[in-house]
Amino acid sequence: MSVVLNHTIVPAADRHRSARLFAELIGVAPGAPAGPFVPVRVNDDLTLDFDDRLGGRPGHYAFLVDDAAFDAALDQAKRSGLEWGSAPRTSDRRINHLGGGRGVYVRDPAGIAYEFFTAVP
Repeated sequence: MSVVLNHTIVPAADRHRSARLFAELIGVAPGAPAGPFVPVRVNDDLTLDFDDRLGGRPGHYAFLVDDAAFDAALDQAKRSGLEWGSAPRTSDRRINHLGGGRGVYVRDPAGIAYEFFTAVP
């Protein structure tokens, strides 16, 4: 059997807000709350479960995406007013070109960083 990451818990200051912000970045809707979690289904294999019971903590979640998904996430980051940039903890409003593709880091107000990139560096 191969190993597939099925779900992970994302510590958030406000589980509903962070789930909504992330879901908007990837163009889906958050799922219905399940116990203490607000799930966001990333694809057939992965769900991020947003949980605010212990408060928010900075985190980093990286996603290899196609060009259309990259463009959609970047456009949503621009429209939403979220901080974004070419490197972690940078808000230079630029993308990088590591590995011959495009990459960007988008941060929600709780300090959670989402990295979207189109080629593996």
